[in-house]
Amino acid sequence: MTINQWFLFFLVIQVIHFLGTWKLYVKAGRKAWEAAIPIYNAVVLMQIINRPKWWVVLLFIPIINLLMFPIIWVETIRSFGKNSNLDTFLVIITLGLYIYYINYIEDITYIKDRSLKPRTAAGEWVSSIAFAIIAATLVHTYFMQPYTIPTSSLEKSLLIGDFLFVSKFHYGARVPMTTIAAPMVHDTLPIFKTKSYLKKPQLPYLRFPALQKIKQNDIVVFSWPVDTVEQFFKKTNRRIRKPIDKKSNYVKRCVGIAGDSLEIRDGYVYINGKKNILPDRARLQFKYIVNTNGKQLNVNSLRNRYHVREGGRTQDGNYILNLASDDASRLKNNPSVKNMKRIVAPKEEGENVFPNINYLNWNRDNFGPIYIPEKGKTVSLNIESLPFYKQIIVEYEKNNLKIEGDQILINGDPVSSYTFKQNYYWMMGDNRHNSEDSRYWGFVPFDHVVGKPVFIWFSWNSDGKGLSKVRWERLFTTVGGSGKPTSFFYPFLGLMALLYGYSVYRKKKKA
Repeated sequence: MTINQWFLFFLVIQVIHFLGTWKLYVKAGRKAWEAAIPIYNAVVLMQIINRPKWWVVLLFIPIINLLMFPIIWVETIRSFGKNSNLDTFLVIITLGLYIYYINYIEDITYIKDRSLKPRTAAGEWVSSIAFAIIAATLVHTYFMQPYTIPTSSLEKSLLIGDFLFVSKFHYGARVPMTTIAAPMVHDTLPIFKTKSYLKKPQLPYLRFPALQKIKQNDIVVFSWPVDTVEQFFKKTNRRIRKPIDKKSNYVKRCVGIAGDSLEIRDGYVYINGKKNILPDRARLQFKYIVNTNGKQLNVNSLRNRYHVREGGRTQDGNYILNLASDDASRLKNNPSVKNMKRIVAPKEEGENVFPNINYLNWNRDNFGPIYIPEKGKTVSLNIESLPFYKQIIVEYEKNNLKIEGDQILINGDPVSSYTFKQNYYWMMGDNRHNSEDSRYWGFVPFDHVVGKPVFIWFSWNSDGKGLSKVRWERLFTTVGGSGKPTSFFYPFLGLMALLYGYSVYRKKKKA
């Protein structure tokens, strides 16, 4: 839906509300016209049902309002004496339209000072759970989202098993476009393993104001632009098209921002002709051929001393190991190692990388230069340059594109240039030989950006045993910053103990 369509939809909802409630407003001692004024009618309704006025704010927050509507329907009918389980069932199952029956058919009386306390223990539980879900959904959707690191693409900076808090407000919280979806789950319902949302209706793309812009080398969580897999960890042959906010979430490092020219030379990224300098916490990793003259390396030593998590021995007795540069230097001095060589795909060796043009002979280690599109900037468009921007024009910016001979038509008009409608970014993993990133599927549009990882609250090492499975040194550490990460876990425990002690003291004092 467009903004105009949603405005029209909002007006229709207001008409439905007026027609279904104006008599109830009158019976509650208000004027009929008060049910017709948008927003004001919600404020008056809160007074009628004896609920706080700040509930009105929740009614205008996308997704949260869908959770609030059933509560408002139930509270409305109970304000007019309809308290039975059947009444509650009917008003929910009819999506609030049962109120029409009460408004026009039933002879009801407004109960001004009704008790707001649930009549049963079950009712109290339902009420508590409902508002817990609303509060959690509000935080999850617009402020902070938990996220788990599933792959090693940012190994060393972020480890497999790290549990993160991802800030939605740093880059501006993205309003969910999918309106009907299970709260606090992504694209799949747990246990049932089925789709957790309906594709329609969809809200237009909208973001809250950002605290900061995406900077070069920021670690970013984003919706995987080319995601068509039914389930992220169950990549079947079935391909489905997902709404943006239901695409699988990826986390990578933004090595190139809108307006940059990016090139990869022998595995290293160059931005606008200068080699990209990563933060000191980041550690680039590549695959190395390690010649040991047939000697076998100790697996535990490789893991513990050289932090090798990926690799193995080849048939000729050599090893192919994935290593950070400093670990590679230390391993090279191992007496068992005769020589080492970093694996680099030669420039003349083509590979299946973006934009899949054979004559370019680009590969994961030698790539580009390529321009990263910036909002408002215009590029020349012809048959040669079209493959770089076709996905943007058609998929991300929703234009109709046709090619007739050497002529390019966009929305039916012949064109020789194109102006971008949003910013784009280039995302890559620090684990350069084990990362499915922009080298393979291209640019990340800004409307696909989810947020910024800010905090590691827990970290689980599946290779450990007992308590050593917990990476204690990573608990409550920040994702950004420089120098060795500092754990704030023990200060957090101390703060919790102080708060608990203070609450006990207050209870004793009151007693």
